[in-house]
Amino acid sequence: MTRLWNDPADFADEMVDGFVAANARSVRRITGGVARASATPAGQVAVVIGGGSGHYPAFGGLVGVGLAHGAAMGNLFASPSTQQVLAVARAVENGGGVLLSYGNYAGDVLNFDAAQERLRADGIPCESVAVTDDIFSAPADRSHERRGIAGDLAVFRIAAAAAERGGNLAEVARVASHANARTRSFGVAFSGCSLPGAAAPLFTVPQGRMAVGLGIHGEPGIDEVDIPTADGLAELLVERLLAERPADADGRVVPILNGLGSSKYEELFVVFRRVAQLLTEAGLEVVDPHVGEYCTSFDMAGLSLTLLWLDDELADLWEHPVDAPAYRRGAVAAPAGATLVHGSEQESRADAAASVPTADDASRDVAAAVVAALDVTAATIEAHVDELGRLDAIAGDGDHGIGMQRGARAAASAAREALAAGAGASTTLQRGADAWGDRAGGTSGALWGVMLGAIAARLGDDGTPDATAVATGVSDAAAAVTAYGKAELGDKTLVDALLPYATALREAVATGTPLAAAAEAAASVATTAAAETADLVPRRGRARTHGEHSLGTPDPGAHSFALIATAVAAVFTADSEGSR
Repeated sequence: MTRLWNDPADFADEMVDGFVAANARSVRRITGGVARASATPAGQVAVVIGGGSGHYPAFGGLVGVGLAHGAAMGNLFASPSTQQVLAVARAVENGGGVLLSYGNYAGDVLNFDAAQERLRADGIPCESVAVTDDIFSAPADRSHERRGIAGDLAVFRIAAAAAERGGNLAEVARVASHANARTRSFGVAFSGCSLPGAAAPLFTVPQGRMAVGLGIHGEPGIDEVDIPTADGLAELLVERLLAERPADADGRVVPILNGLGSSKYEELFVVFRRVAQLLTEAGLEVVDPHVGEYCTSFDMAGLSLTLLWLDDELADLWEHPVDAPAYRRGAVAAPAGATLVHGSEQESRADAAASVPTADDASRDVAAAVVAALDVTAATIEAHVDELGRLDAIAGDGDHGIGMQRGARAAASAAREALAAGAGASTTLQRGADAWGDRAGGTSGALWGVMLGAIAARLGDDGTPDATAVATGVSDAAAAVTAYGKAELGDKTLVDALLPYATALREAVATGTPLAAAAEAAASVATTAAAETADLVPRRGRARTHGEHSLGTPDPGAHSFALIATAVAAVFTADSEGSR
């Protein structure tokens, strides 16, 4: 169980600060994560990796000479935000373009893809490779749907080696994709992990049983069996992985036996003893075996086995030396001193302090109502943070509560700052939207940022928007969320509460119902719709691989939306009564 923390919502930030303080020789703190302590050589492709915190040494521990140039580090088990990925990419890019690489999870795909689009729009060449090594998360004919787990290391190392050797962006992306296509992983767990501040682990495994096919974010296993002997476990892992041997594999393989957090090195060595025997008996040449912790899940007891099937090209790149805080291979020359290129924290603070657009008194009055709505949103999430985490842990990774907490807190704070600076309604809400997306990270953070931003665009910084403008903004938000997240009604997501809410609000306002009454009625519709998601099987997001586990439990995203809609409707009602 994770025992040491201050405020759980600050855990990821404080962890990164401590990591940098302990590894200043190799890394420096930048907005969004960490970067090499040495500058990126001119013209070299910058390899930017990332994902949620809680997986050390992934992702910050893999930043250093010969490996990643920077890592975008999200909240606990939540993808980094688009803003974080952008900040890290801009800080390390130095004329050669950027390769983004990350595990194939919904939030990571959303945020890294959005960052890629913005980098390209700014004239910075960018390509992405999502790691899909987890054989248990989807069948071979749908390998593009598979999750990324400890195979991240293989893909990151190959990509970085190609970049260090002078490959252009297209070449670095090609070899990264090639390595991904030849990497397979399979994991098991004996107990779940617990997030800081949580009273219980994200999932439990009965005594004497083993979860099979688990993810690295606290998702429960896809199957459950009796715990075998160490040799029996090695045989299970090797048998499943050899069944997916690439057709053109020549027999050279790098095995990576990865501890997930609580399994001790001695146990791993006992298992690897038999893994090595089995690989040799299968006629394979074992190259550079790895046994240790490379991608963990807090205090989870368990392990995974990864096989990287080499060919001449991959074998040559694999030998390139590496010197990162948590991973060293070969001899690397001492890095030069740090040189900030782009995206320093000082620049980010200066941008944040930029003057707000002009606004009239009427719009500033509406901005005050926006702040009140975001304040009550933050208070509502604070009151339900544990409940939302428990709902998310049923078939997901348990981070929804803490992610929403960080996002709502940040949005309310940013909105208050904007109001104090004289901002109007649109700017105030947009500042809140940006802060929510940036601080929350993950899928929900990205979607709430998009949603609030769409509403903000309809409010304006002059005058008082009427009920129709607000309802139209909510409809715009629903359209933006479905376009951005690709979810539809019935997928068991936020959309299942948001779309009915938007429709009910628009229809009520169209009949002349005052905004406060319309919002209250629409919130009731959203609450009912969120409760009905308990009968759905998820078709999107991390919960998709554990669909049946969530039957009988409402979707946490839909539930949190309904809670917020109800709380905000009460603010509208209080405002309307106070203005009489």
